[in-house]
Amino acid sequence: MDLGLKDKVALVTAASRGLGKAAAWSLAQEGARVAICSRSSQIEETAKKIGEETARSILAVQADLSQSADIQSLISKTFSEFEHIDILIINAGGPQPGDFLSLTAEDWEKAINLTLMSAVHLCYGVVPHMIARGTGSIVATQSYSVKQPIDNLILSNSIRLAVVGLMKSLANELGPKGIRVNSIHPAWTWTERVEQLIADRAERRGTSTEDEQARVTIDVPLGRMGTVEEYGRAIAWLASPAASFIHGHALMFDGGATKTPL
Repeated sequence: MDLGLKDKVALVTAASRGLGKAAAWSLAQEGARVAICSRSSQIEETAKKIGEETARSILAVQADLSQSADIQSLISKTFSEFEHIDILIINAGGPQPGDFLSLTAEDWEKAINLTLMSAVHLCYGVVPHMIARGTGSIVATQSYSVKQPIDNLILSNSIRLAVVGLMKSLANELGPKGIRVNSIHPAWTWTERVEQLIADRAERRGTSTEDEQARVTIDVPLGRMGTVEEYGRAIAWLASPAASFIHGHALMFDGGATKTPL
């Protein structure tokens, strides 16, 4: 299937590795020109690798999504390089773990700034441009925790729901202006970070990585984690013109782990 992404311009945040990198790679593989960012200087190496593997133009920008000035600079550099933005993929590292009483009000403020306000600032930077052109696609990556809370992740469980509320509201506002807005919600997906977490759990518990993988996928009907390649294909499709009538939707990328009926 041709997703209609050839020469579209996509901005993908927090893309030096993991899910962001997978999204950027899949979009580039489908023919898009892609701008990516990360706090880490690793973003340059990631851009080079994606560019070599896909033969597409990749812009790397070092930016901290918790800083509004960095977001403004990121968007400005993307416009300078590509002149417009067709697709915005909102992605950021997750808030710190912890239960309610182990966290402080300052922890909440930091998490809100990273998870919610980064999405707000990105949309303020991109949406007026999309409205002027009468077209665009926005996809926010969040978590399947928006459907069922995950233990010890109260910040993520709470604040990611706010991002979904933002996306749903923007869908109502921007749909009539030709802009699609959706979100995608992965469960455990086999990234470098997850591989490290699984290895750490196995070491601490004196078990094997296979045992720990089985623990986290016990409630997944497909019996396994998703892969970054599967995630990349899913988000590229959702962001693309091939999904032209999918709007205001929260796509669960979880292998059936979410048990809510809707």
